[in-house]
Amino acid sequence: MSFRPNMTAFTDGIRALGALRWRAWEGVVADLWHAEGTLGGGGHYVSPDPRIVIFLKDGGKSIRLSDTPNDVASRPAGQISYIPAGMPLWSQIVETGEFRHLDLHFDGVALTQRLGERYGMAWAVAALAKPIMLGQSPEIDRIAHLLADEMQGDGQHDLFGEGLVQAILGRVLSAADCTANAEPLRGGLTPHQMRRLTDFMQANLHRRVPVSELAAQIGLSESWFARAFKQTNGETPHAWQQQLRISAAKAMLGRDGSALVEIAAATGFADQAHMTRAFRLVTGTTPAAWRRGHSC
Repeated sequence: MSFRPNMTAFTDGIRALGALRWRAWEGVVADLWHAEGTLGGGGHYVSPDPRIVIFLKDGGKSIRLSDTPNDVASRPAGQISYIPAGMPLWSQIVETGEFRHLDLHFDGVALTQRLGERYGMAWAVAALAKPIMLGQSPEIDRIAHLLADEMQGDGQHDLFGEGLVQAILGRVLSAADCTANAEPLRGGLTPHQMRRLTDFMQANLHRRVPVSELAAQIGLSESWFARAFKQTNGETPHAWQQQLRISAAKAMLGRDGSALVEIAAATGFADQAHMTRAFRLVTGTTPAAWRRGHSC
């Protein structure tokens, strides 16, 4: 094996349950950990190699991660994380229990070269320099479990495991949409993510859309999404949705003679009274008065 990962880790209150399982391919080493964390425990990790960490079966819910030691408790771990080479990471256990995670360590030079040959070196360097934290991804989770099962069995042909690793890497990069500047640990949502959310809401204005569903559209946990959204837009997702609904209601009020109850239903309000209250709060007037003032 020509590539060997060289991660430095200091942990407290975390112990391995059983032997480490690992497998190596050209330029990649996979580790499968089964561990137990004690409330208040945690760790500090840094590696010269880029890596992907996938918590299996919701294991990340009991852990907080951060790129700064003073911000650990406030940030939930992503179920799926990409950590660039050289980026320090701190963890904290917020709930005692067992967890399993699959770590994929990549030869950074070889990976950059391979991606650069296919997509351009500038793209490869930029994509691999940005941390990625994703929420649930059923597709990545299925591939990760296939790879974990492979590592615990007698082993298929090397091509099988290597193919699963490449599938995970491709899905992680595409899920974060690195071509549109994936969200870093620090910072809000990207313009691409906001366009995706806006398009989704415009197609679903007729119904109530919970914050969890919005977060799932861009692969983030609900709590992380809410913080990132407010940092980006200066308002909560709920207030943003209300603004979109009011804008859609204005458009309908100004262009046709639809009844107010029909407009309320089409723009996702519970009923006409609900629309009237929200409309007055935002515009200072009622839908009926607004229509009279903007009729042709």
